[in-house]
Amino acid sequence: MRIEHIAAYVSDLEGAREFFEKYFSADAGKLYHNPKNGFSSYFLTFDDGARLEIMQKSCVDIIDNSTAHSGYIHMAFSVGSREAVDALTERLRADGYEIASGPRTTGDGYYESVVLGCENILIEITV
Repeated sequence: MRIEHIAAYVSDLEGAREFFEKYFSADAGKLYHNPKNGFSSYFLTFDDGARLEIMQKSCVDIIDNSTAHSGYIHMAFSVGSREAVDALTERLRADGYEIASGPRTTGDGYYESVVLGCENILIEITV
C-alpha cells in the first residue's frame, strides 16, 4: 500500500503552484476547474512520483495559521544530501521565506531545516 496523494486547500492556487514548481521541481498537471461549485485544483507530481493536490474553492474557510495544532502539520521533502538541504534552505531564505529551524541534526538523527513556505505551509527539507 502507498499514499496516492496528499491534498491541501490554498487561497492562491497559482502562487502555490509556482512555489512548488520553483523550489521542489513539481510538474503541474492541467488545471481542473468546476464552474458549478467554484472548485479548482492542480495535481503536482514530484520526481519520485509522489503527488500533491493543491485546491481552491471560494467557500473554504481560512483557519488559524498557527503552526502548532492537531491534524496535518507539515510536508517533508528529501533532497538527497546535507549540501542540498543547505542550498535549498538558503535559496528560500534569500527569497524571503521564514526559516523556522535549521539546518540542523535533530535529536533522532535527521539532518533537516523547516521552512514556512507559501500559504504558511510548514515544509521540512531533509536528506
